[in-house]
Amino acid sequence: MPTPKIVLFYAFAPLPDPEAIRLWQRDLGEALHLRGRILISPHGINGTLGGDLPAVKKWLRSFRAYAPFRDADVKWSEGTAVDADGYSADFPKLSVKVRDEIVSFGAPGELQVDERGVVGGGARLSPDALHELVAERGDDIVFFDGRNALEAGIGRFRGAIVPDVETTRDFVGLLDSGAYDDLKGRPVVTYCTGGIRCEVLSSLMAARGFGEVYQLEGGIVRYGERFGDDGLWDGSLYVFDGRGSVDFSDHAAVVGVCAGCGAATNRTANCPDPSCRHQAVVCATCVAVPCAEHATAV
Repeated sequence: MPTPKIVLFYAFAPLPDPEAIRLWQRDLGEALHLRGRILISPHGINGTLGGDLPAVKKWLRSFRAYAPFRDADVKWSEGTAVDADGYSADFPKLSVKVRDEIVSFGAPGELQVDERGVVGGGARLSPDALHELVAERGDDIVFFDGRNALEAGIGRFRGAIVPDVETTRDFVGLLDSGAYDDLKGRPVVTYCTGGIRCEVLSSLMAARGFGEVYQLEGGIVRYGERFGDDGLWDGSLYVFDGRGSVDFSDHAAVVGVCAGCGAATNRTANCPDPSCRHQAVVCATCVAVPCAEHATAV
């Protein structure tokens, strides 16, 4: 039987010819019947792929054979299913694109990378080092969510600051507005799904005068692998594929609040109006209820 697997990966490194990398990854993914999304820029690569285990392993061997990607952070998780040809049920197709940024903060001119990765990013904390820092500094530490508010709606670190942003591009404006200047004298731990957004976010914060900035190495995914739901994390992890979210244990807290009825939920869903691209935290009962903007249309 096919074994469905999903890999989440990224690498920051100078890439002189992103288009050549795009063609290589497109052709390799198609040959191995992989599906998912890959973004490439002059600063590196970011993606998630799904397929049958042997195919994903073949992709990874080829991927790591390219020197700039040899030490890329690659995270494995269970997929939902693959068909007889090895195509993942968690992604509709394979998409490989070149962009100015592999994480869309809208500030490509600010990001600097070298062979070691992002220049000027926050100090890295492993999950264990994070616990050591919390034990040492206590309530002085600020957890700063580097994801959008929807993602944080179903899971976040306990007591975290969750900026009211819909897209990653909103962060720069918020930082420049001075909204979080009161945090500049405190230790700030940035975190995100797999670590990539906080590579950039922590560097943007450091450049704006945040004096003690950290990034959770490997993101929530690595933290969940280490501590599950028996640490500082509460809820479910939003993921950008057909699974919607994942839990780290059978006793994950349910922290989401349904936008329709206020019930506890760990679900998110698109507005059922086909013209609407809004997503919300909703329970199974309210999943077919349009968002407020389109409610009068039905």
